[in-house]
Amino acid sequence: MPRRGVTSDRSPHMNPAPSPLTETLRNKVPQITLAFWGIKIMATTVGETAADFLIFNVGLGLVVTSLIMSALLTGILAFQLKLREYVPTSYWLVVVLVSIVGTLVSDYMVDDLGISLVTTTIGFALALTATFLAWYASERTLSIHSIFTRRRELFYWAAILFTFALGTSAGDLIAEHFGLGYAFSAVIFGALIAAVYAAYRFGVDAVPTFWAAYILTRPFGASMGDLLSQPAHTGGLGLGTTGTSVLFLVTIAGLVGYLSITKKDKIERGATANPGA
Repeated sequence: MPRRGVTSDRSPHMNPAPSPLTETLRNKVPQITLAFWGIKIMATTVGETAADFLIFNVGLGLVVTSLIMSALLTGILAFQLKLREYVPTSYWLVVVLVSIVGTLVSDYMVDDLGISLVTTTIGFALALTATFLAWYASERTLSIHSIFTRRRELFYWAAILFTFALGTSAGDLIAEHFGLGYAFSAVIFGALIAAVYAAYRFGVDAVPTFWAAYILTRPFGASMGDLLSQPAHTGGLGLGTTGTSVLFLVTIAGLVGYLSITKKDKIERGATANPGA
């Protein structure tokens, strides 16, 4: 029995140490700016063109490319999760790799397993919905301005992966299955993004509009990537996967370098810009 004035090791006033999943960190994701959307769209384009480059130009094939890129993503994501705050280089490298892996997962299910684009689109939509439901049930928020724990960050990256896979399937479904072509598909998804932005400006909550825009920028970027890289006889501009990938990767690197120096997209605790997102 503890002596008077001496606190027992089992005192109820002592707070247990938080687990690595619930430990409070600085916010791990960037502020939503024009640069954010520009890099994100280019990352989706790179996901489409880089996957094709590795599969066909390098000749690795779909399965080998998928294994290599998945292993690389796992390693970089593990490093990202260990960080205690948002670091532009690490964050955007994960986004680019998730874009590539999301494309490969969708392509593998359609091309190798023979699953229809309609089925994969519905399946990824259900998986994304389940992720959002589990995230909200656990954390009571889907706001990216509250990614202060690793558990929330894990939910965040799971949602990001499914948005890329869903966007790939939906984009291919519109462009190829329905035969609308790359340019018209880009116009369709661009118009939908504009509609989401208009809804946000007219007062629709920032959380659903952010995630709707995030999903739609994937097929928009993929359609733009196909439009730029594919040969003219298939409806593209013929820049090739190599040229398109290099152009966008260099641009992404320049913007990420700028953000790393200026820190203009860093969210401080208590920031109120776009509070719901």
